[in-house]
Amino acid sequence: MERPHRYPVIFNPKARSQKGARVLRFLMSHANRFALFATNHAGEARDLALRFASEGEPVVIAAGGDGTLNEVVSGLAGSATLLGVLPVGTMNVFAREMGIPFDTLERAFQVIESGFVREVDLFEANGCPFVQMAGVGFDAMVIEETTWEAKKMLGPLAYLVAAVKVLGEKPPKIEVICADGRREEGVAVLAGNGSLYGGQFKVFRNASNNDSKLDVIVYKEAGYRLVLDSLRGLAFGGIDLVASTSYFQTEEFIVRADREVPVEVDGELIGRFSEVRFMETANRLRVIAPEEPVAGGFADAVKSLLQWPRRSMELQGTRSL
Repeated sequence: MERPHRYPVIFNPKARSQKGARVLRFLMSHANRFALFATNHAGEARDLALRFASEGEPVVIAAGGDGTLNEVVSGLAGSATLLGVLPVGTMNVFAREMGIPFDTLERAFQVIESGFVREVDLFEANGCPFVQMAGVGFDAMVIEETTWEAKKMLGPLAYLVAAVKVLGEKPPKIEVICADGRREEGVAVLAGNGSLYGGQFKVFRNASNNDSKLDVIVYKEAGYRLVLDSLRGLAFGGIDLVASTSYFQTEEFIVRADREVPVEVDGELIGRFSEVRFMETANRLRVIAPEEPVAGGFADAVKSLLQWPRRSMELQGTRSL
């Protein structure tokens, strides 16, 4: 009897997002289907993915958080190798975007076994590929400030702690210059290839990851106004609906800052730059994903919670009539 092909699985055994023994038990329980490759240092996941793609592997699986996924994507960029995702990260934003189940690894593996393929745009920031989103300024500063130890101890709350600290810093002055001539000024920039950011939050509400365009949000205000307007925008239908932001779509743009500022792609810091060029790569990424994405999620509950005071007031007004 011919043995089934074993998928190369790239994972980071040190990451908190691996959820320890539970994830390892799952991987070992499918030892006849997986060839496991644990990474030991930054860049190794990219190198492994590149090697597998050059050897003609039909599928490479990324089992990890944002960092592992981004490195694997970078290694597969431009190849015919399919990306499979076992989402075991803290946020699993790309998996949620693609409708890949993130509640159980068994369901995610069933998606990989089904073999349905979707092609998605692949963009880059100063040559660093990203598949979901990127940020210049505030959100990258939060990521830069958040330590591995804090994430291990606090999980997603570690980013909130870092955000409070970053809010007190003087923001950079940023100019956005689009290929079509559009210009915007602000203090921070987010660029979305997909609609989701930070989990299940639909920040880029007009985004599509197969239209060869990025959805760009330029923040005009810094400090607590930035955070409050973001929450207000999420509650009422879109961050672009608040006056302190500008939201548009473009195929290519440059960000120039008055000093070197942190830049992140897919939740991973790539460095500090005073100029960042965003553009589409020559090839799309081929991802194994469900034919029908999973609906609902945490953001719906948060949105409902944020809208509760408004609905309560509306009900009270109705009762008083």
